[in-house]
Amino acid sequence: MSDGSRLAATIWLPKDAEENPVPAILEYIPYRKNDFTAIRDSIRHPYFAGHGYASIRVDIRGSGDSDGILVDEYLKQEQDDALEVLDWIGKQPWSTGSVGMIGKSWGGFSSLQVAARQHPALKTIITLCSTDDRYADDVHYKGGTLLSSDMLWWASTMFAYNARPQDPEVVGESWRDNWLDRLENTPPNVEEWVKHQRRDGYWKHGSICEDYSDVKIPVFAVSGWQDGYTNAVFRLLENLPNESKGLIGPWAHEYPEVATPEPAIGFLQEALRWWDQWLKGIDTGIMDEPKLTSWIQDSELPKVQYTERPGRWVADHAWPSTNVSGTSLWLADGKLMNGAKASGESTIPSVQEHGYYAGVFCPFGQPGDLPSDQRLENGKSVVFTSDPLQETVELLGHPVLNAELSSDQERALLAVRLSDKAPTGESTLISWGVLNLTHRNSHEHPEPLEPGEKYKVSIQLDALGQQLPAGHQLEVALSPTYWPQAWPSPKPVSLKLYQGEDTHLSLPVRTPHRDDDSCGNFENPETAQVIGKDIIREGERTRNLTHDLITNSWKLEDFSDEGERILHTNGLQHGSMNKNTYTIKGDDPLSARVNCEWELTIGRDEWQTKLKTFSEMTSDATCFYLTNTMTAFESDKEIFHKTWKKEIPRDFV
Repeated sequence: MSDGSRLAATIWLPKDAEENPVPAILEYIPYRKNDFTAIRDSIRHPYFAGHGYASIRVDIRGSGDSDGILVDEYLKQEQDDALEVLDWIGKQPWSTGSVGMIGKSWGGFSSLQVAARQHPALKTIITLCSTDDRYADDVHYKGGTLLSSDMLWWASTMFAYNARPQDPEVVGESWRDNWLDRLENTPPNVEEWVKHQRRDGYWKHGSICEDYSDVKIPVFAVSGWQDGYTNAVFRLLENLPNESKGLIGPWAHEYPEVATPEPAIGFLQEALRWWDQWLKGIDTGIMDEPKLTSWIQDSELPKVQYTERPGRWVADHAWPSTNVSGTSLWLADGKLMNGAKASGESTIPSVQEHGYYAGVFCPFGQPGDLPSDQRLENGKSVVFTSDPLQETVELLGHPVLNAELSSDQERALLAVRLSDKAPTGESTLISWGVLNLTHRNSHEHPEPLEPGEKYKVSIQLDALGQQLPAGHQLEVALSPTYWPQAWPSPKPVSLKLYQGEDTHLSLPVRTPHRDDDSCGNFENPETAQVIGKDIIREGERTRNLTHDLITNSWKLEDFSDEGERILHTNGLQHGSMNKNTYTIKGDDPLSARVNCEWELTIGRDEWQTKLKTFSEMTSDATCFYLTNTMTAFESDKEIFHKTWKKEIPRDFV
């Protein structure tokens, strides 16, 4: 880099690339290419190189074997470094000077952000499981509520990840001093994230939705219905250059060639068609295909994990699509009705443990990720149910709840669940949304509620692609609590919902199109040969919910052992374990508590290191309280221990 820092990269090249230069593909992420993502990288980077591309994997500044300390997500420094990497690629003898970027999650974010910087060498990107809006559609806040399921968990994850040491075989004897520097100066990002509880300049940075016109290159946006980032695909298609395309399958937060649930697809072949079109100028026919190809899921009974989601691929040649139109159902007297009822009201009380059966915010395809039968939640909320459907309906896009309501408190939220109720009674969650009611007019300028005053609000639920069979019913469930997804309001809240013209659910009903039958003809998955490994410890996942009947305390313990392995390519041994605990008392919103624990190991032969972290978040009526502790070991000897504590005022949350 221009400041003298060095970034670590692995580069896969076609054998004759120096004699016959090729375009390049860049993946730019902080997840440690030589150990943590080594297996993942081996699936696709050699594949691209074997098909005529230089495929480059870079650890961003402060991660893996790159120099520096990673102090936060998506900094301007990160983008500036990426521009220098693009400069460097263009100067190499094996490069034609044309580059594409690809990435999932952080890599998808960074590819969008770098695209907005308009480097002349960057011709296109493939962004997977990412977002264009860092405030409204990421792991920190949702609908202006603090996302307690993920805010601390993700911060604790990066707190531990960023403090891991460099590899002595790569950087030499400096590794230990560098490690101690990382341990001392790697911050708990949750402190900065909680400081910014409204949509201010901190979140606008890196959010390309601030000015979509900054992105002038074609974008291939990919996600899945179980991913936490599906909504962004629709916004990107609506706002980015016309050549951009979208793909949504049934998948969790993963690349589609290895994702669950089935059907997985030959995504690397699709990526090659995209690269060939935009980096080699070959007409692959991909631009003649639909703007959005999406998987409409068949109705299924609720399970916390699916290995397969039956359904069908459908084609939409524009977004918004002429195949989708809105239809409304009105909420009144416990029913979803085809017409508005003139008057009446429903009281919606607080039940603090409502939401424990929601599943995780962003499933990675692990057992237990998905929502349980929503009958377990319905008694803790107010439910409105439609008559049985007379014919099968397909939905594609965002449901929207419009409501007229009042609150008995100055601060309150409204959570909305949309479920598919089978004739046998099971209730499958198909979409949800939440709104901090002090953000009803703006995420930038929240306003307190006047108790008893009526307000009209609109809540956009997560996008879905879902079939609803004849005979099934729709359920809308409302509550002023949704723990542990949303941090509770400071006091128990009672809402009143006023039925009438202004309280209704809008549904995106899709009419089948003749082109549906000819779309989605994907090949079977292909990958490069995965690198070898020896398993030291198998992985394991448990999710246990307990209820103390005497104290009315609820506790969810989510434990994930990702196992431990030795890589054949470099002899590195690495493993990780994570436990997250969410507790609350049924009558006390101020009892909410999140604890996140990590243990990470990395080593080789006589060189062994271990990190243990503990993170905690609590609140009272006026402040959030954060505690983060890091302990590091070298060969089982403790070499570092530090605790960070922070008190941050609540800001309309």
